[in-house]
Amino acid sequence: MTEWLLDAMPVLMMLTLAVMLLSGYPVAFVLAGVGVLFAGLGWLVGEFPLVAFFNIPLRIWGSINGSLIYPAVPMLLLMGIALERSGVAAELLQCLQRLLRGVPGNLAVAMTLMGIILAPSAGLVGASVVTLALIGLPTMLGQGYRPSVATGSVAAAGTLGIILPPGVMLFFLADLFQVQIAAMFMSTLVPAFTMAGLFMIYYVGLHVVDREARPEQPPPWEGSTLDFLVFATRSLVLPVSLVVLVLGSIVAGWASPTQSAAVGALGGILILALKGRFTLTVVHDVLVATTMTSAMVFFIIIAATVFSYPFNYFGGPDIIGDFLAGLGLEDWGMLLTILLITFILGFFIDWIEVFVVALPIFLPLLRELDFVSHAGGPELAKIWLAVLFALVLQTSFMTPPFGFSLFFVKGAAPPSVSIIEVYKGVAPMVALQLVMVGCVLAWPQLAVIPASWVLLK
Repeated sequence: MTEWLLDAMPVLMMLTLAVMLLSGYPVAFVLAGVGVLFAGLGWLVGEFPLVAFFNIPLRIWGSINGSLIYPAVPMLLLMGIALERSGVAAELLQCLQRLLRGVPGNLAVAMTLMGIILAPSAGLVGASVVTLALIGLPTMLGQGYRPSVATGSVAAAGTLGIILPPGVMLFFLADLFQVQIAAMFMSTLVPAFTMAGLFMIYYVGLHVVDREARPEQPPPWEGSTLDFLVFATRSLVLPVSLVVLVLGSIVAGWASPTQSAAVGALGGILILALKGRFTLTVVHDVLVATTMTSAMVFFIIIAATVFSYPFNYFGGPDIIGDFLAGLGLEDWGMLLTILLITFILGFFIDWIEVFVVALPIFLPLLRELDFVSHAGGPELAKIWLAVLFALVLQTSFMTPPFGFSLFFVKGAAPPSVSIIEVYKGVAPMVALQLVMVGCVLAWPQLAVIPASWVLLK
């Protein structure tokens, strides 16, 4: 009876967690509630000692205390929210479109560039996609872009940004895989910029071929050249410089992640002031939004610890590991299976939940896989695996019909835009992203060579 209970508890926990997540309840409450529920059931049947309950707070403190990642999160979120509240995003879109005037599909191209510049600082998929959608969709639809192209470009830009530095997701990946944050930053640059280039080539080609769907061009700049330079500096140069400063200070070793994030937060506030938005009301909104988002992130981390302690105590990771090992898969088969599971999880939950719940279960299995020769070294193999998880999650967030970001785009779009239009728009983007995932799987040098430049310093 005791052995049966120990085997059944982790399975029942996972099934209960899956059902509750689909119910729509907040993820943090679900994680903590399921953990406490099964810890209590384990105690009632004599399988979970009472003293183990006191270990849970110690585990929570141990998971956060001393980490260089967690102090940086609120400041990076503050930077992103301050940039969004400053109104710089709307001006940035106007500036990019005017600079690209004459390029077919210039607004879709500009949206991709916005994703590179602004989306990394948004932190979470929903925040980055909704921010770009609220700014870009009305303009694109108003200028005559097909709804599928407009929504597809927004979804692609929003999800692209989360794998670029200084995105918060990369901090967590570096912490989980125990690699240098600077190397983690460098490792995603080539895959992400390659995908961005493919997206932009697609938009240009689409509007060259589809002559019946030529959108309107923006009117020419009516002011002087000096006025445009001032406008471009304010809307383009300042946010780009801030992102480069945060990234460069970490890569160059001038600052720790926490120090660099503090510079980013200060820069976001300064841009807020330069834009004339530094008022008590706006600052209050920025601080409240930062606090709420940070609290959500940390609440999920704490709740995941509450869930994982009884799950680990009942041998959950061992049961999952034994099941996967029983499939008789070689290293490549095991890796692809884990990536497929991660891909499916990305349909329903944001990356933070995947990282704090699923990845700790998979990490022991990943450490047993031998890809050292394929990637070029032990440290490079860890970086390569981290990049694969980032790319797979980014792809799953916009894969129909369940892609996590698709519903954020639909929610921000006018009622006249159907979910089918969103699906049609993202389908080519997903195909290009899957090609990129395959390229990184086959040629890890795309990720590890830039990272190795940092490791060799």
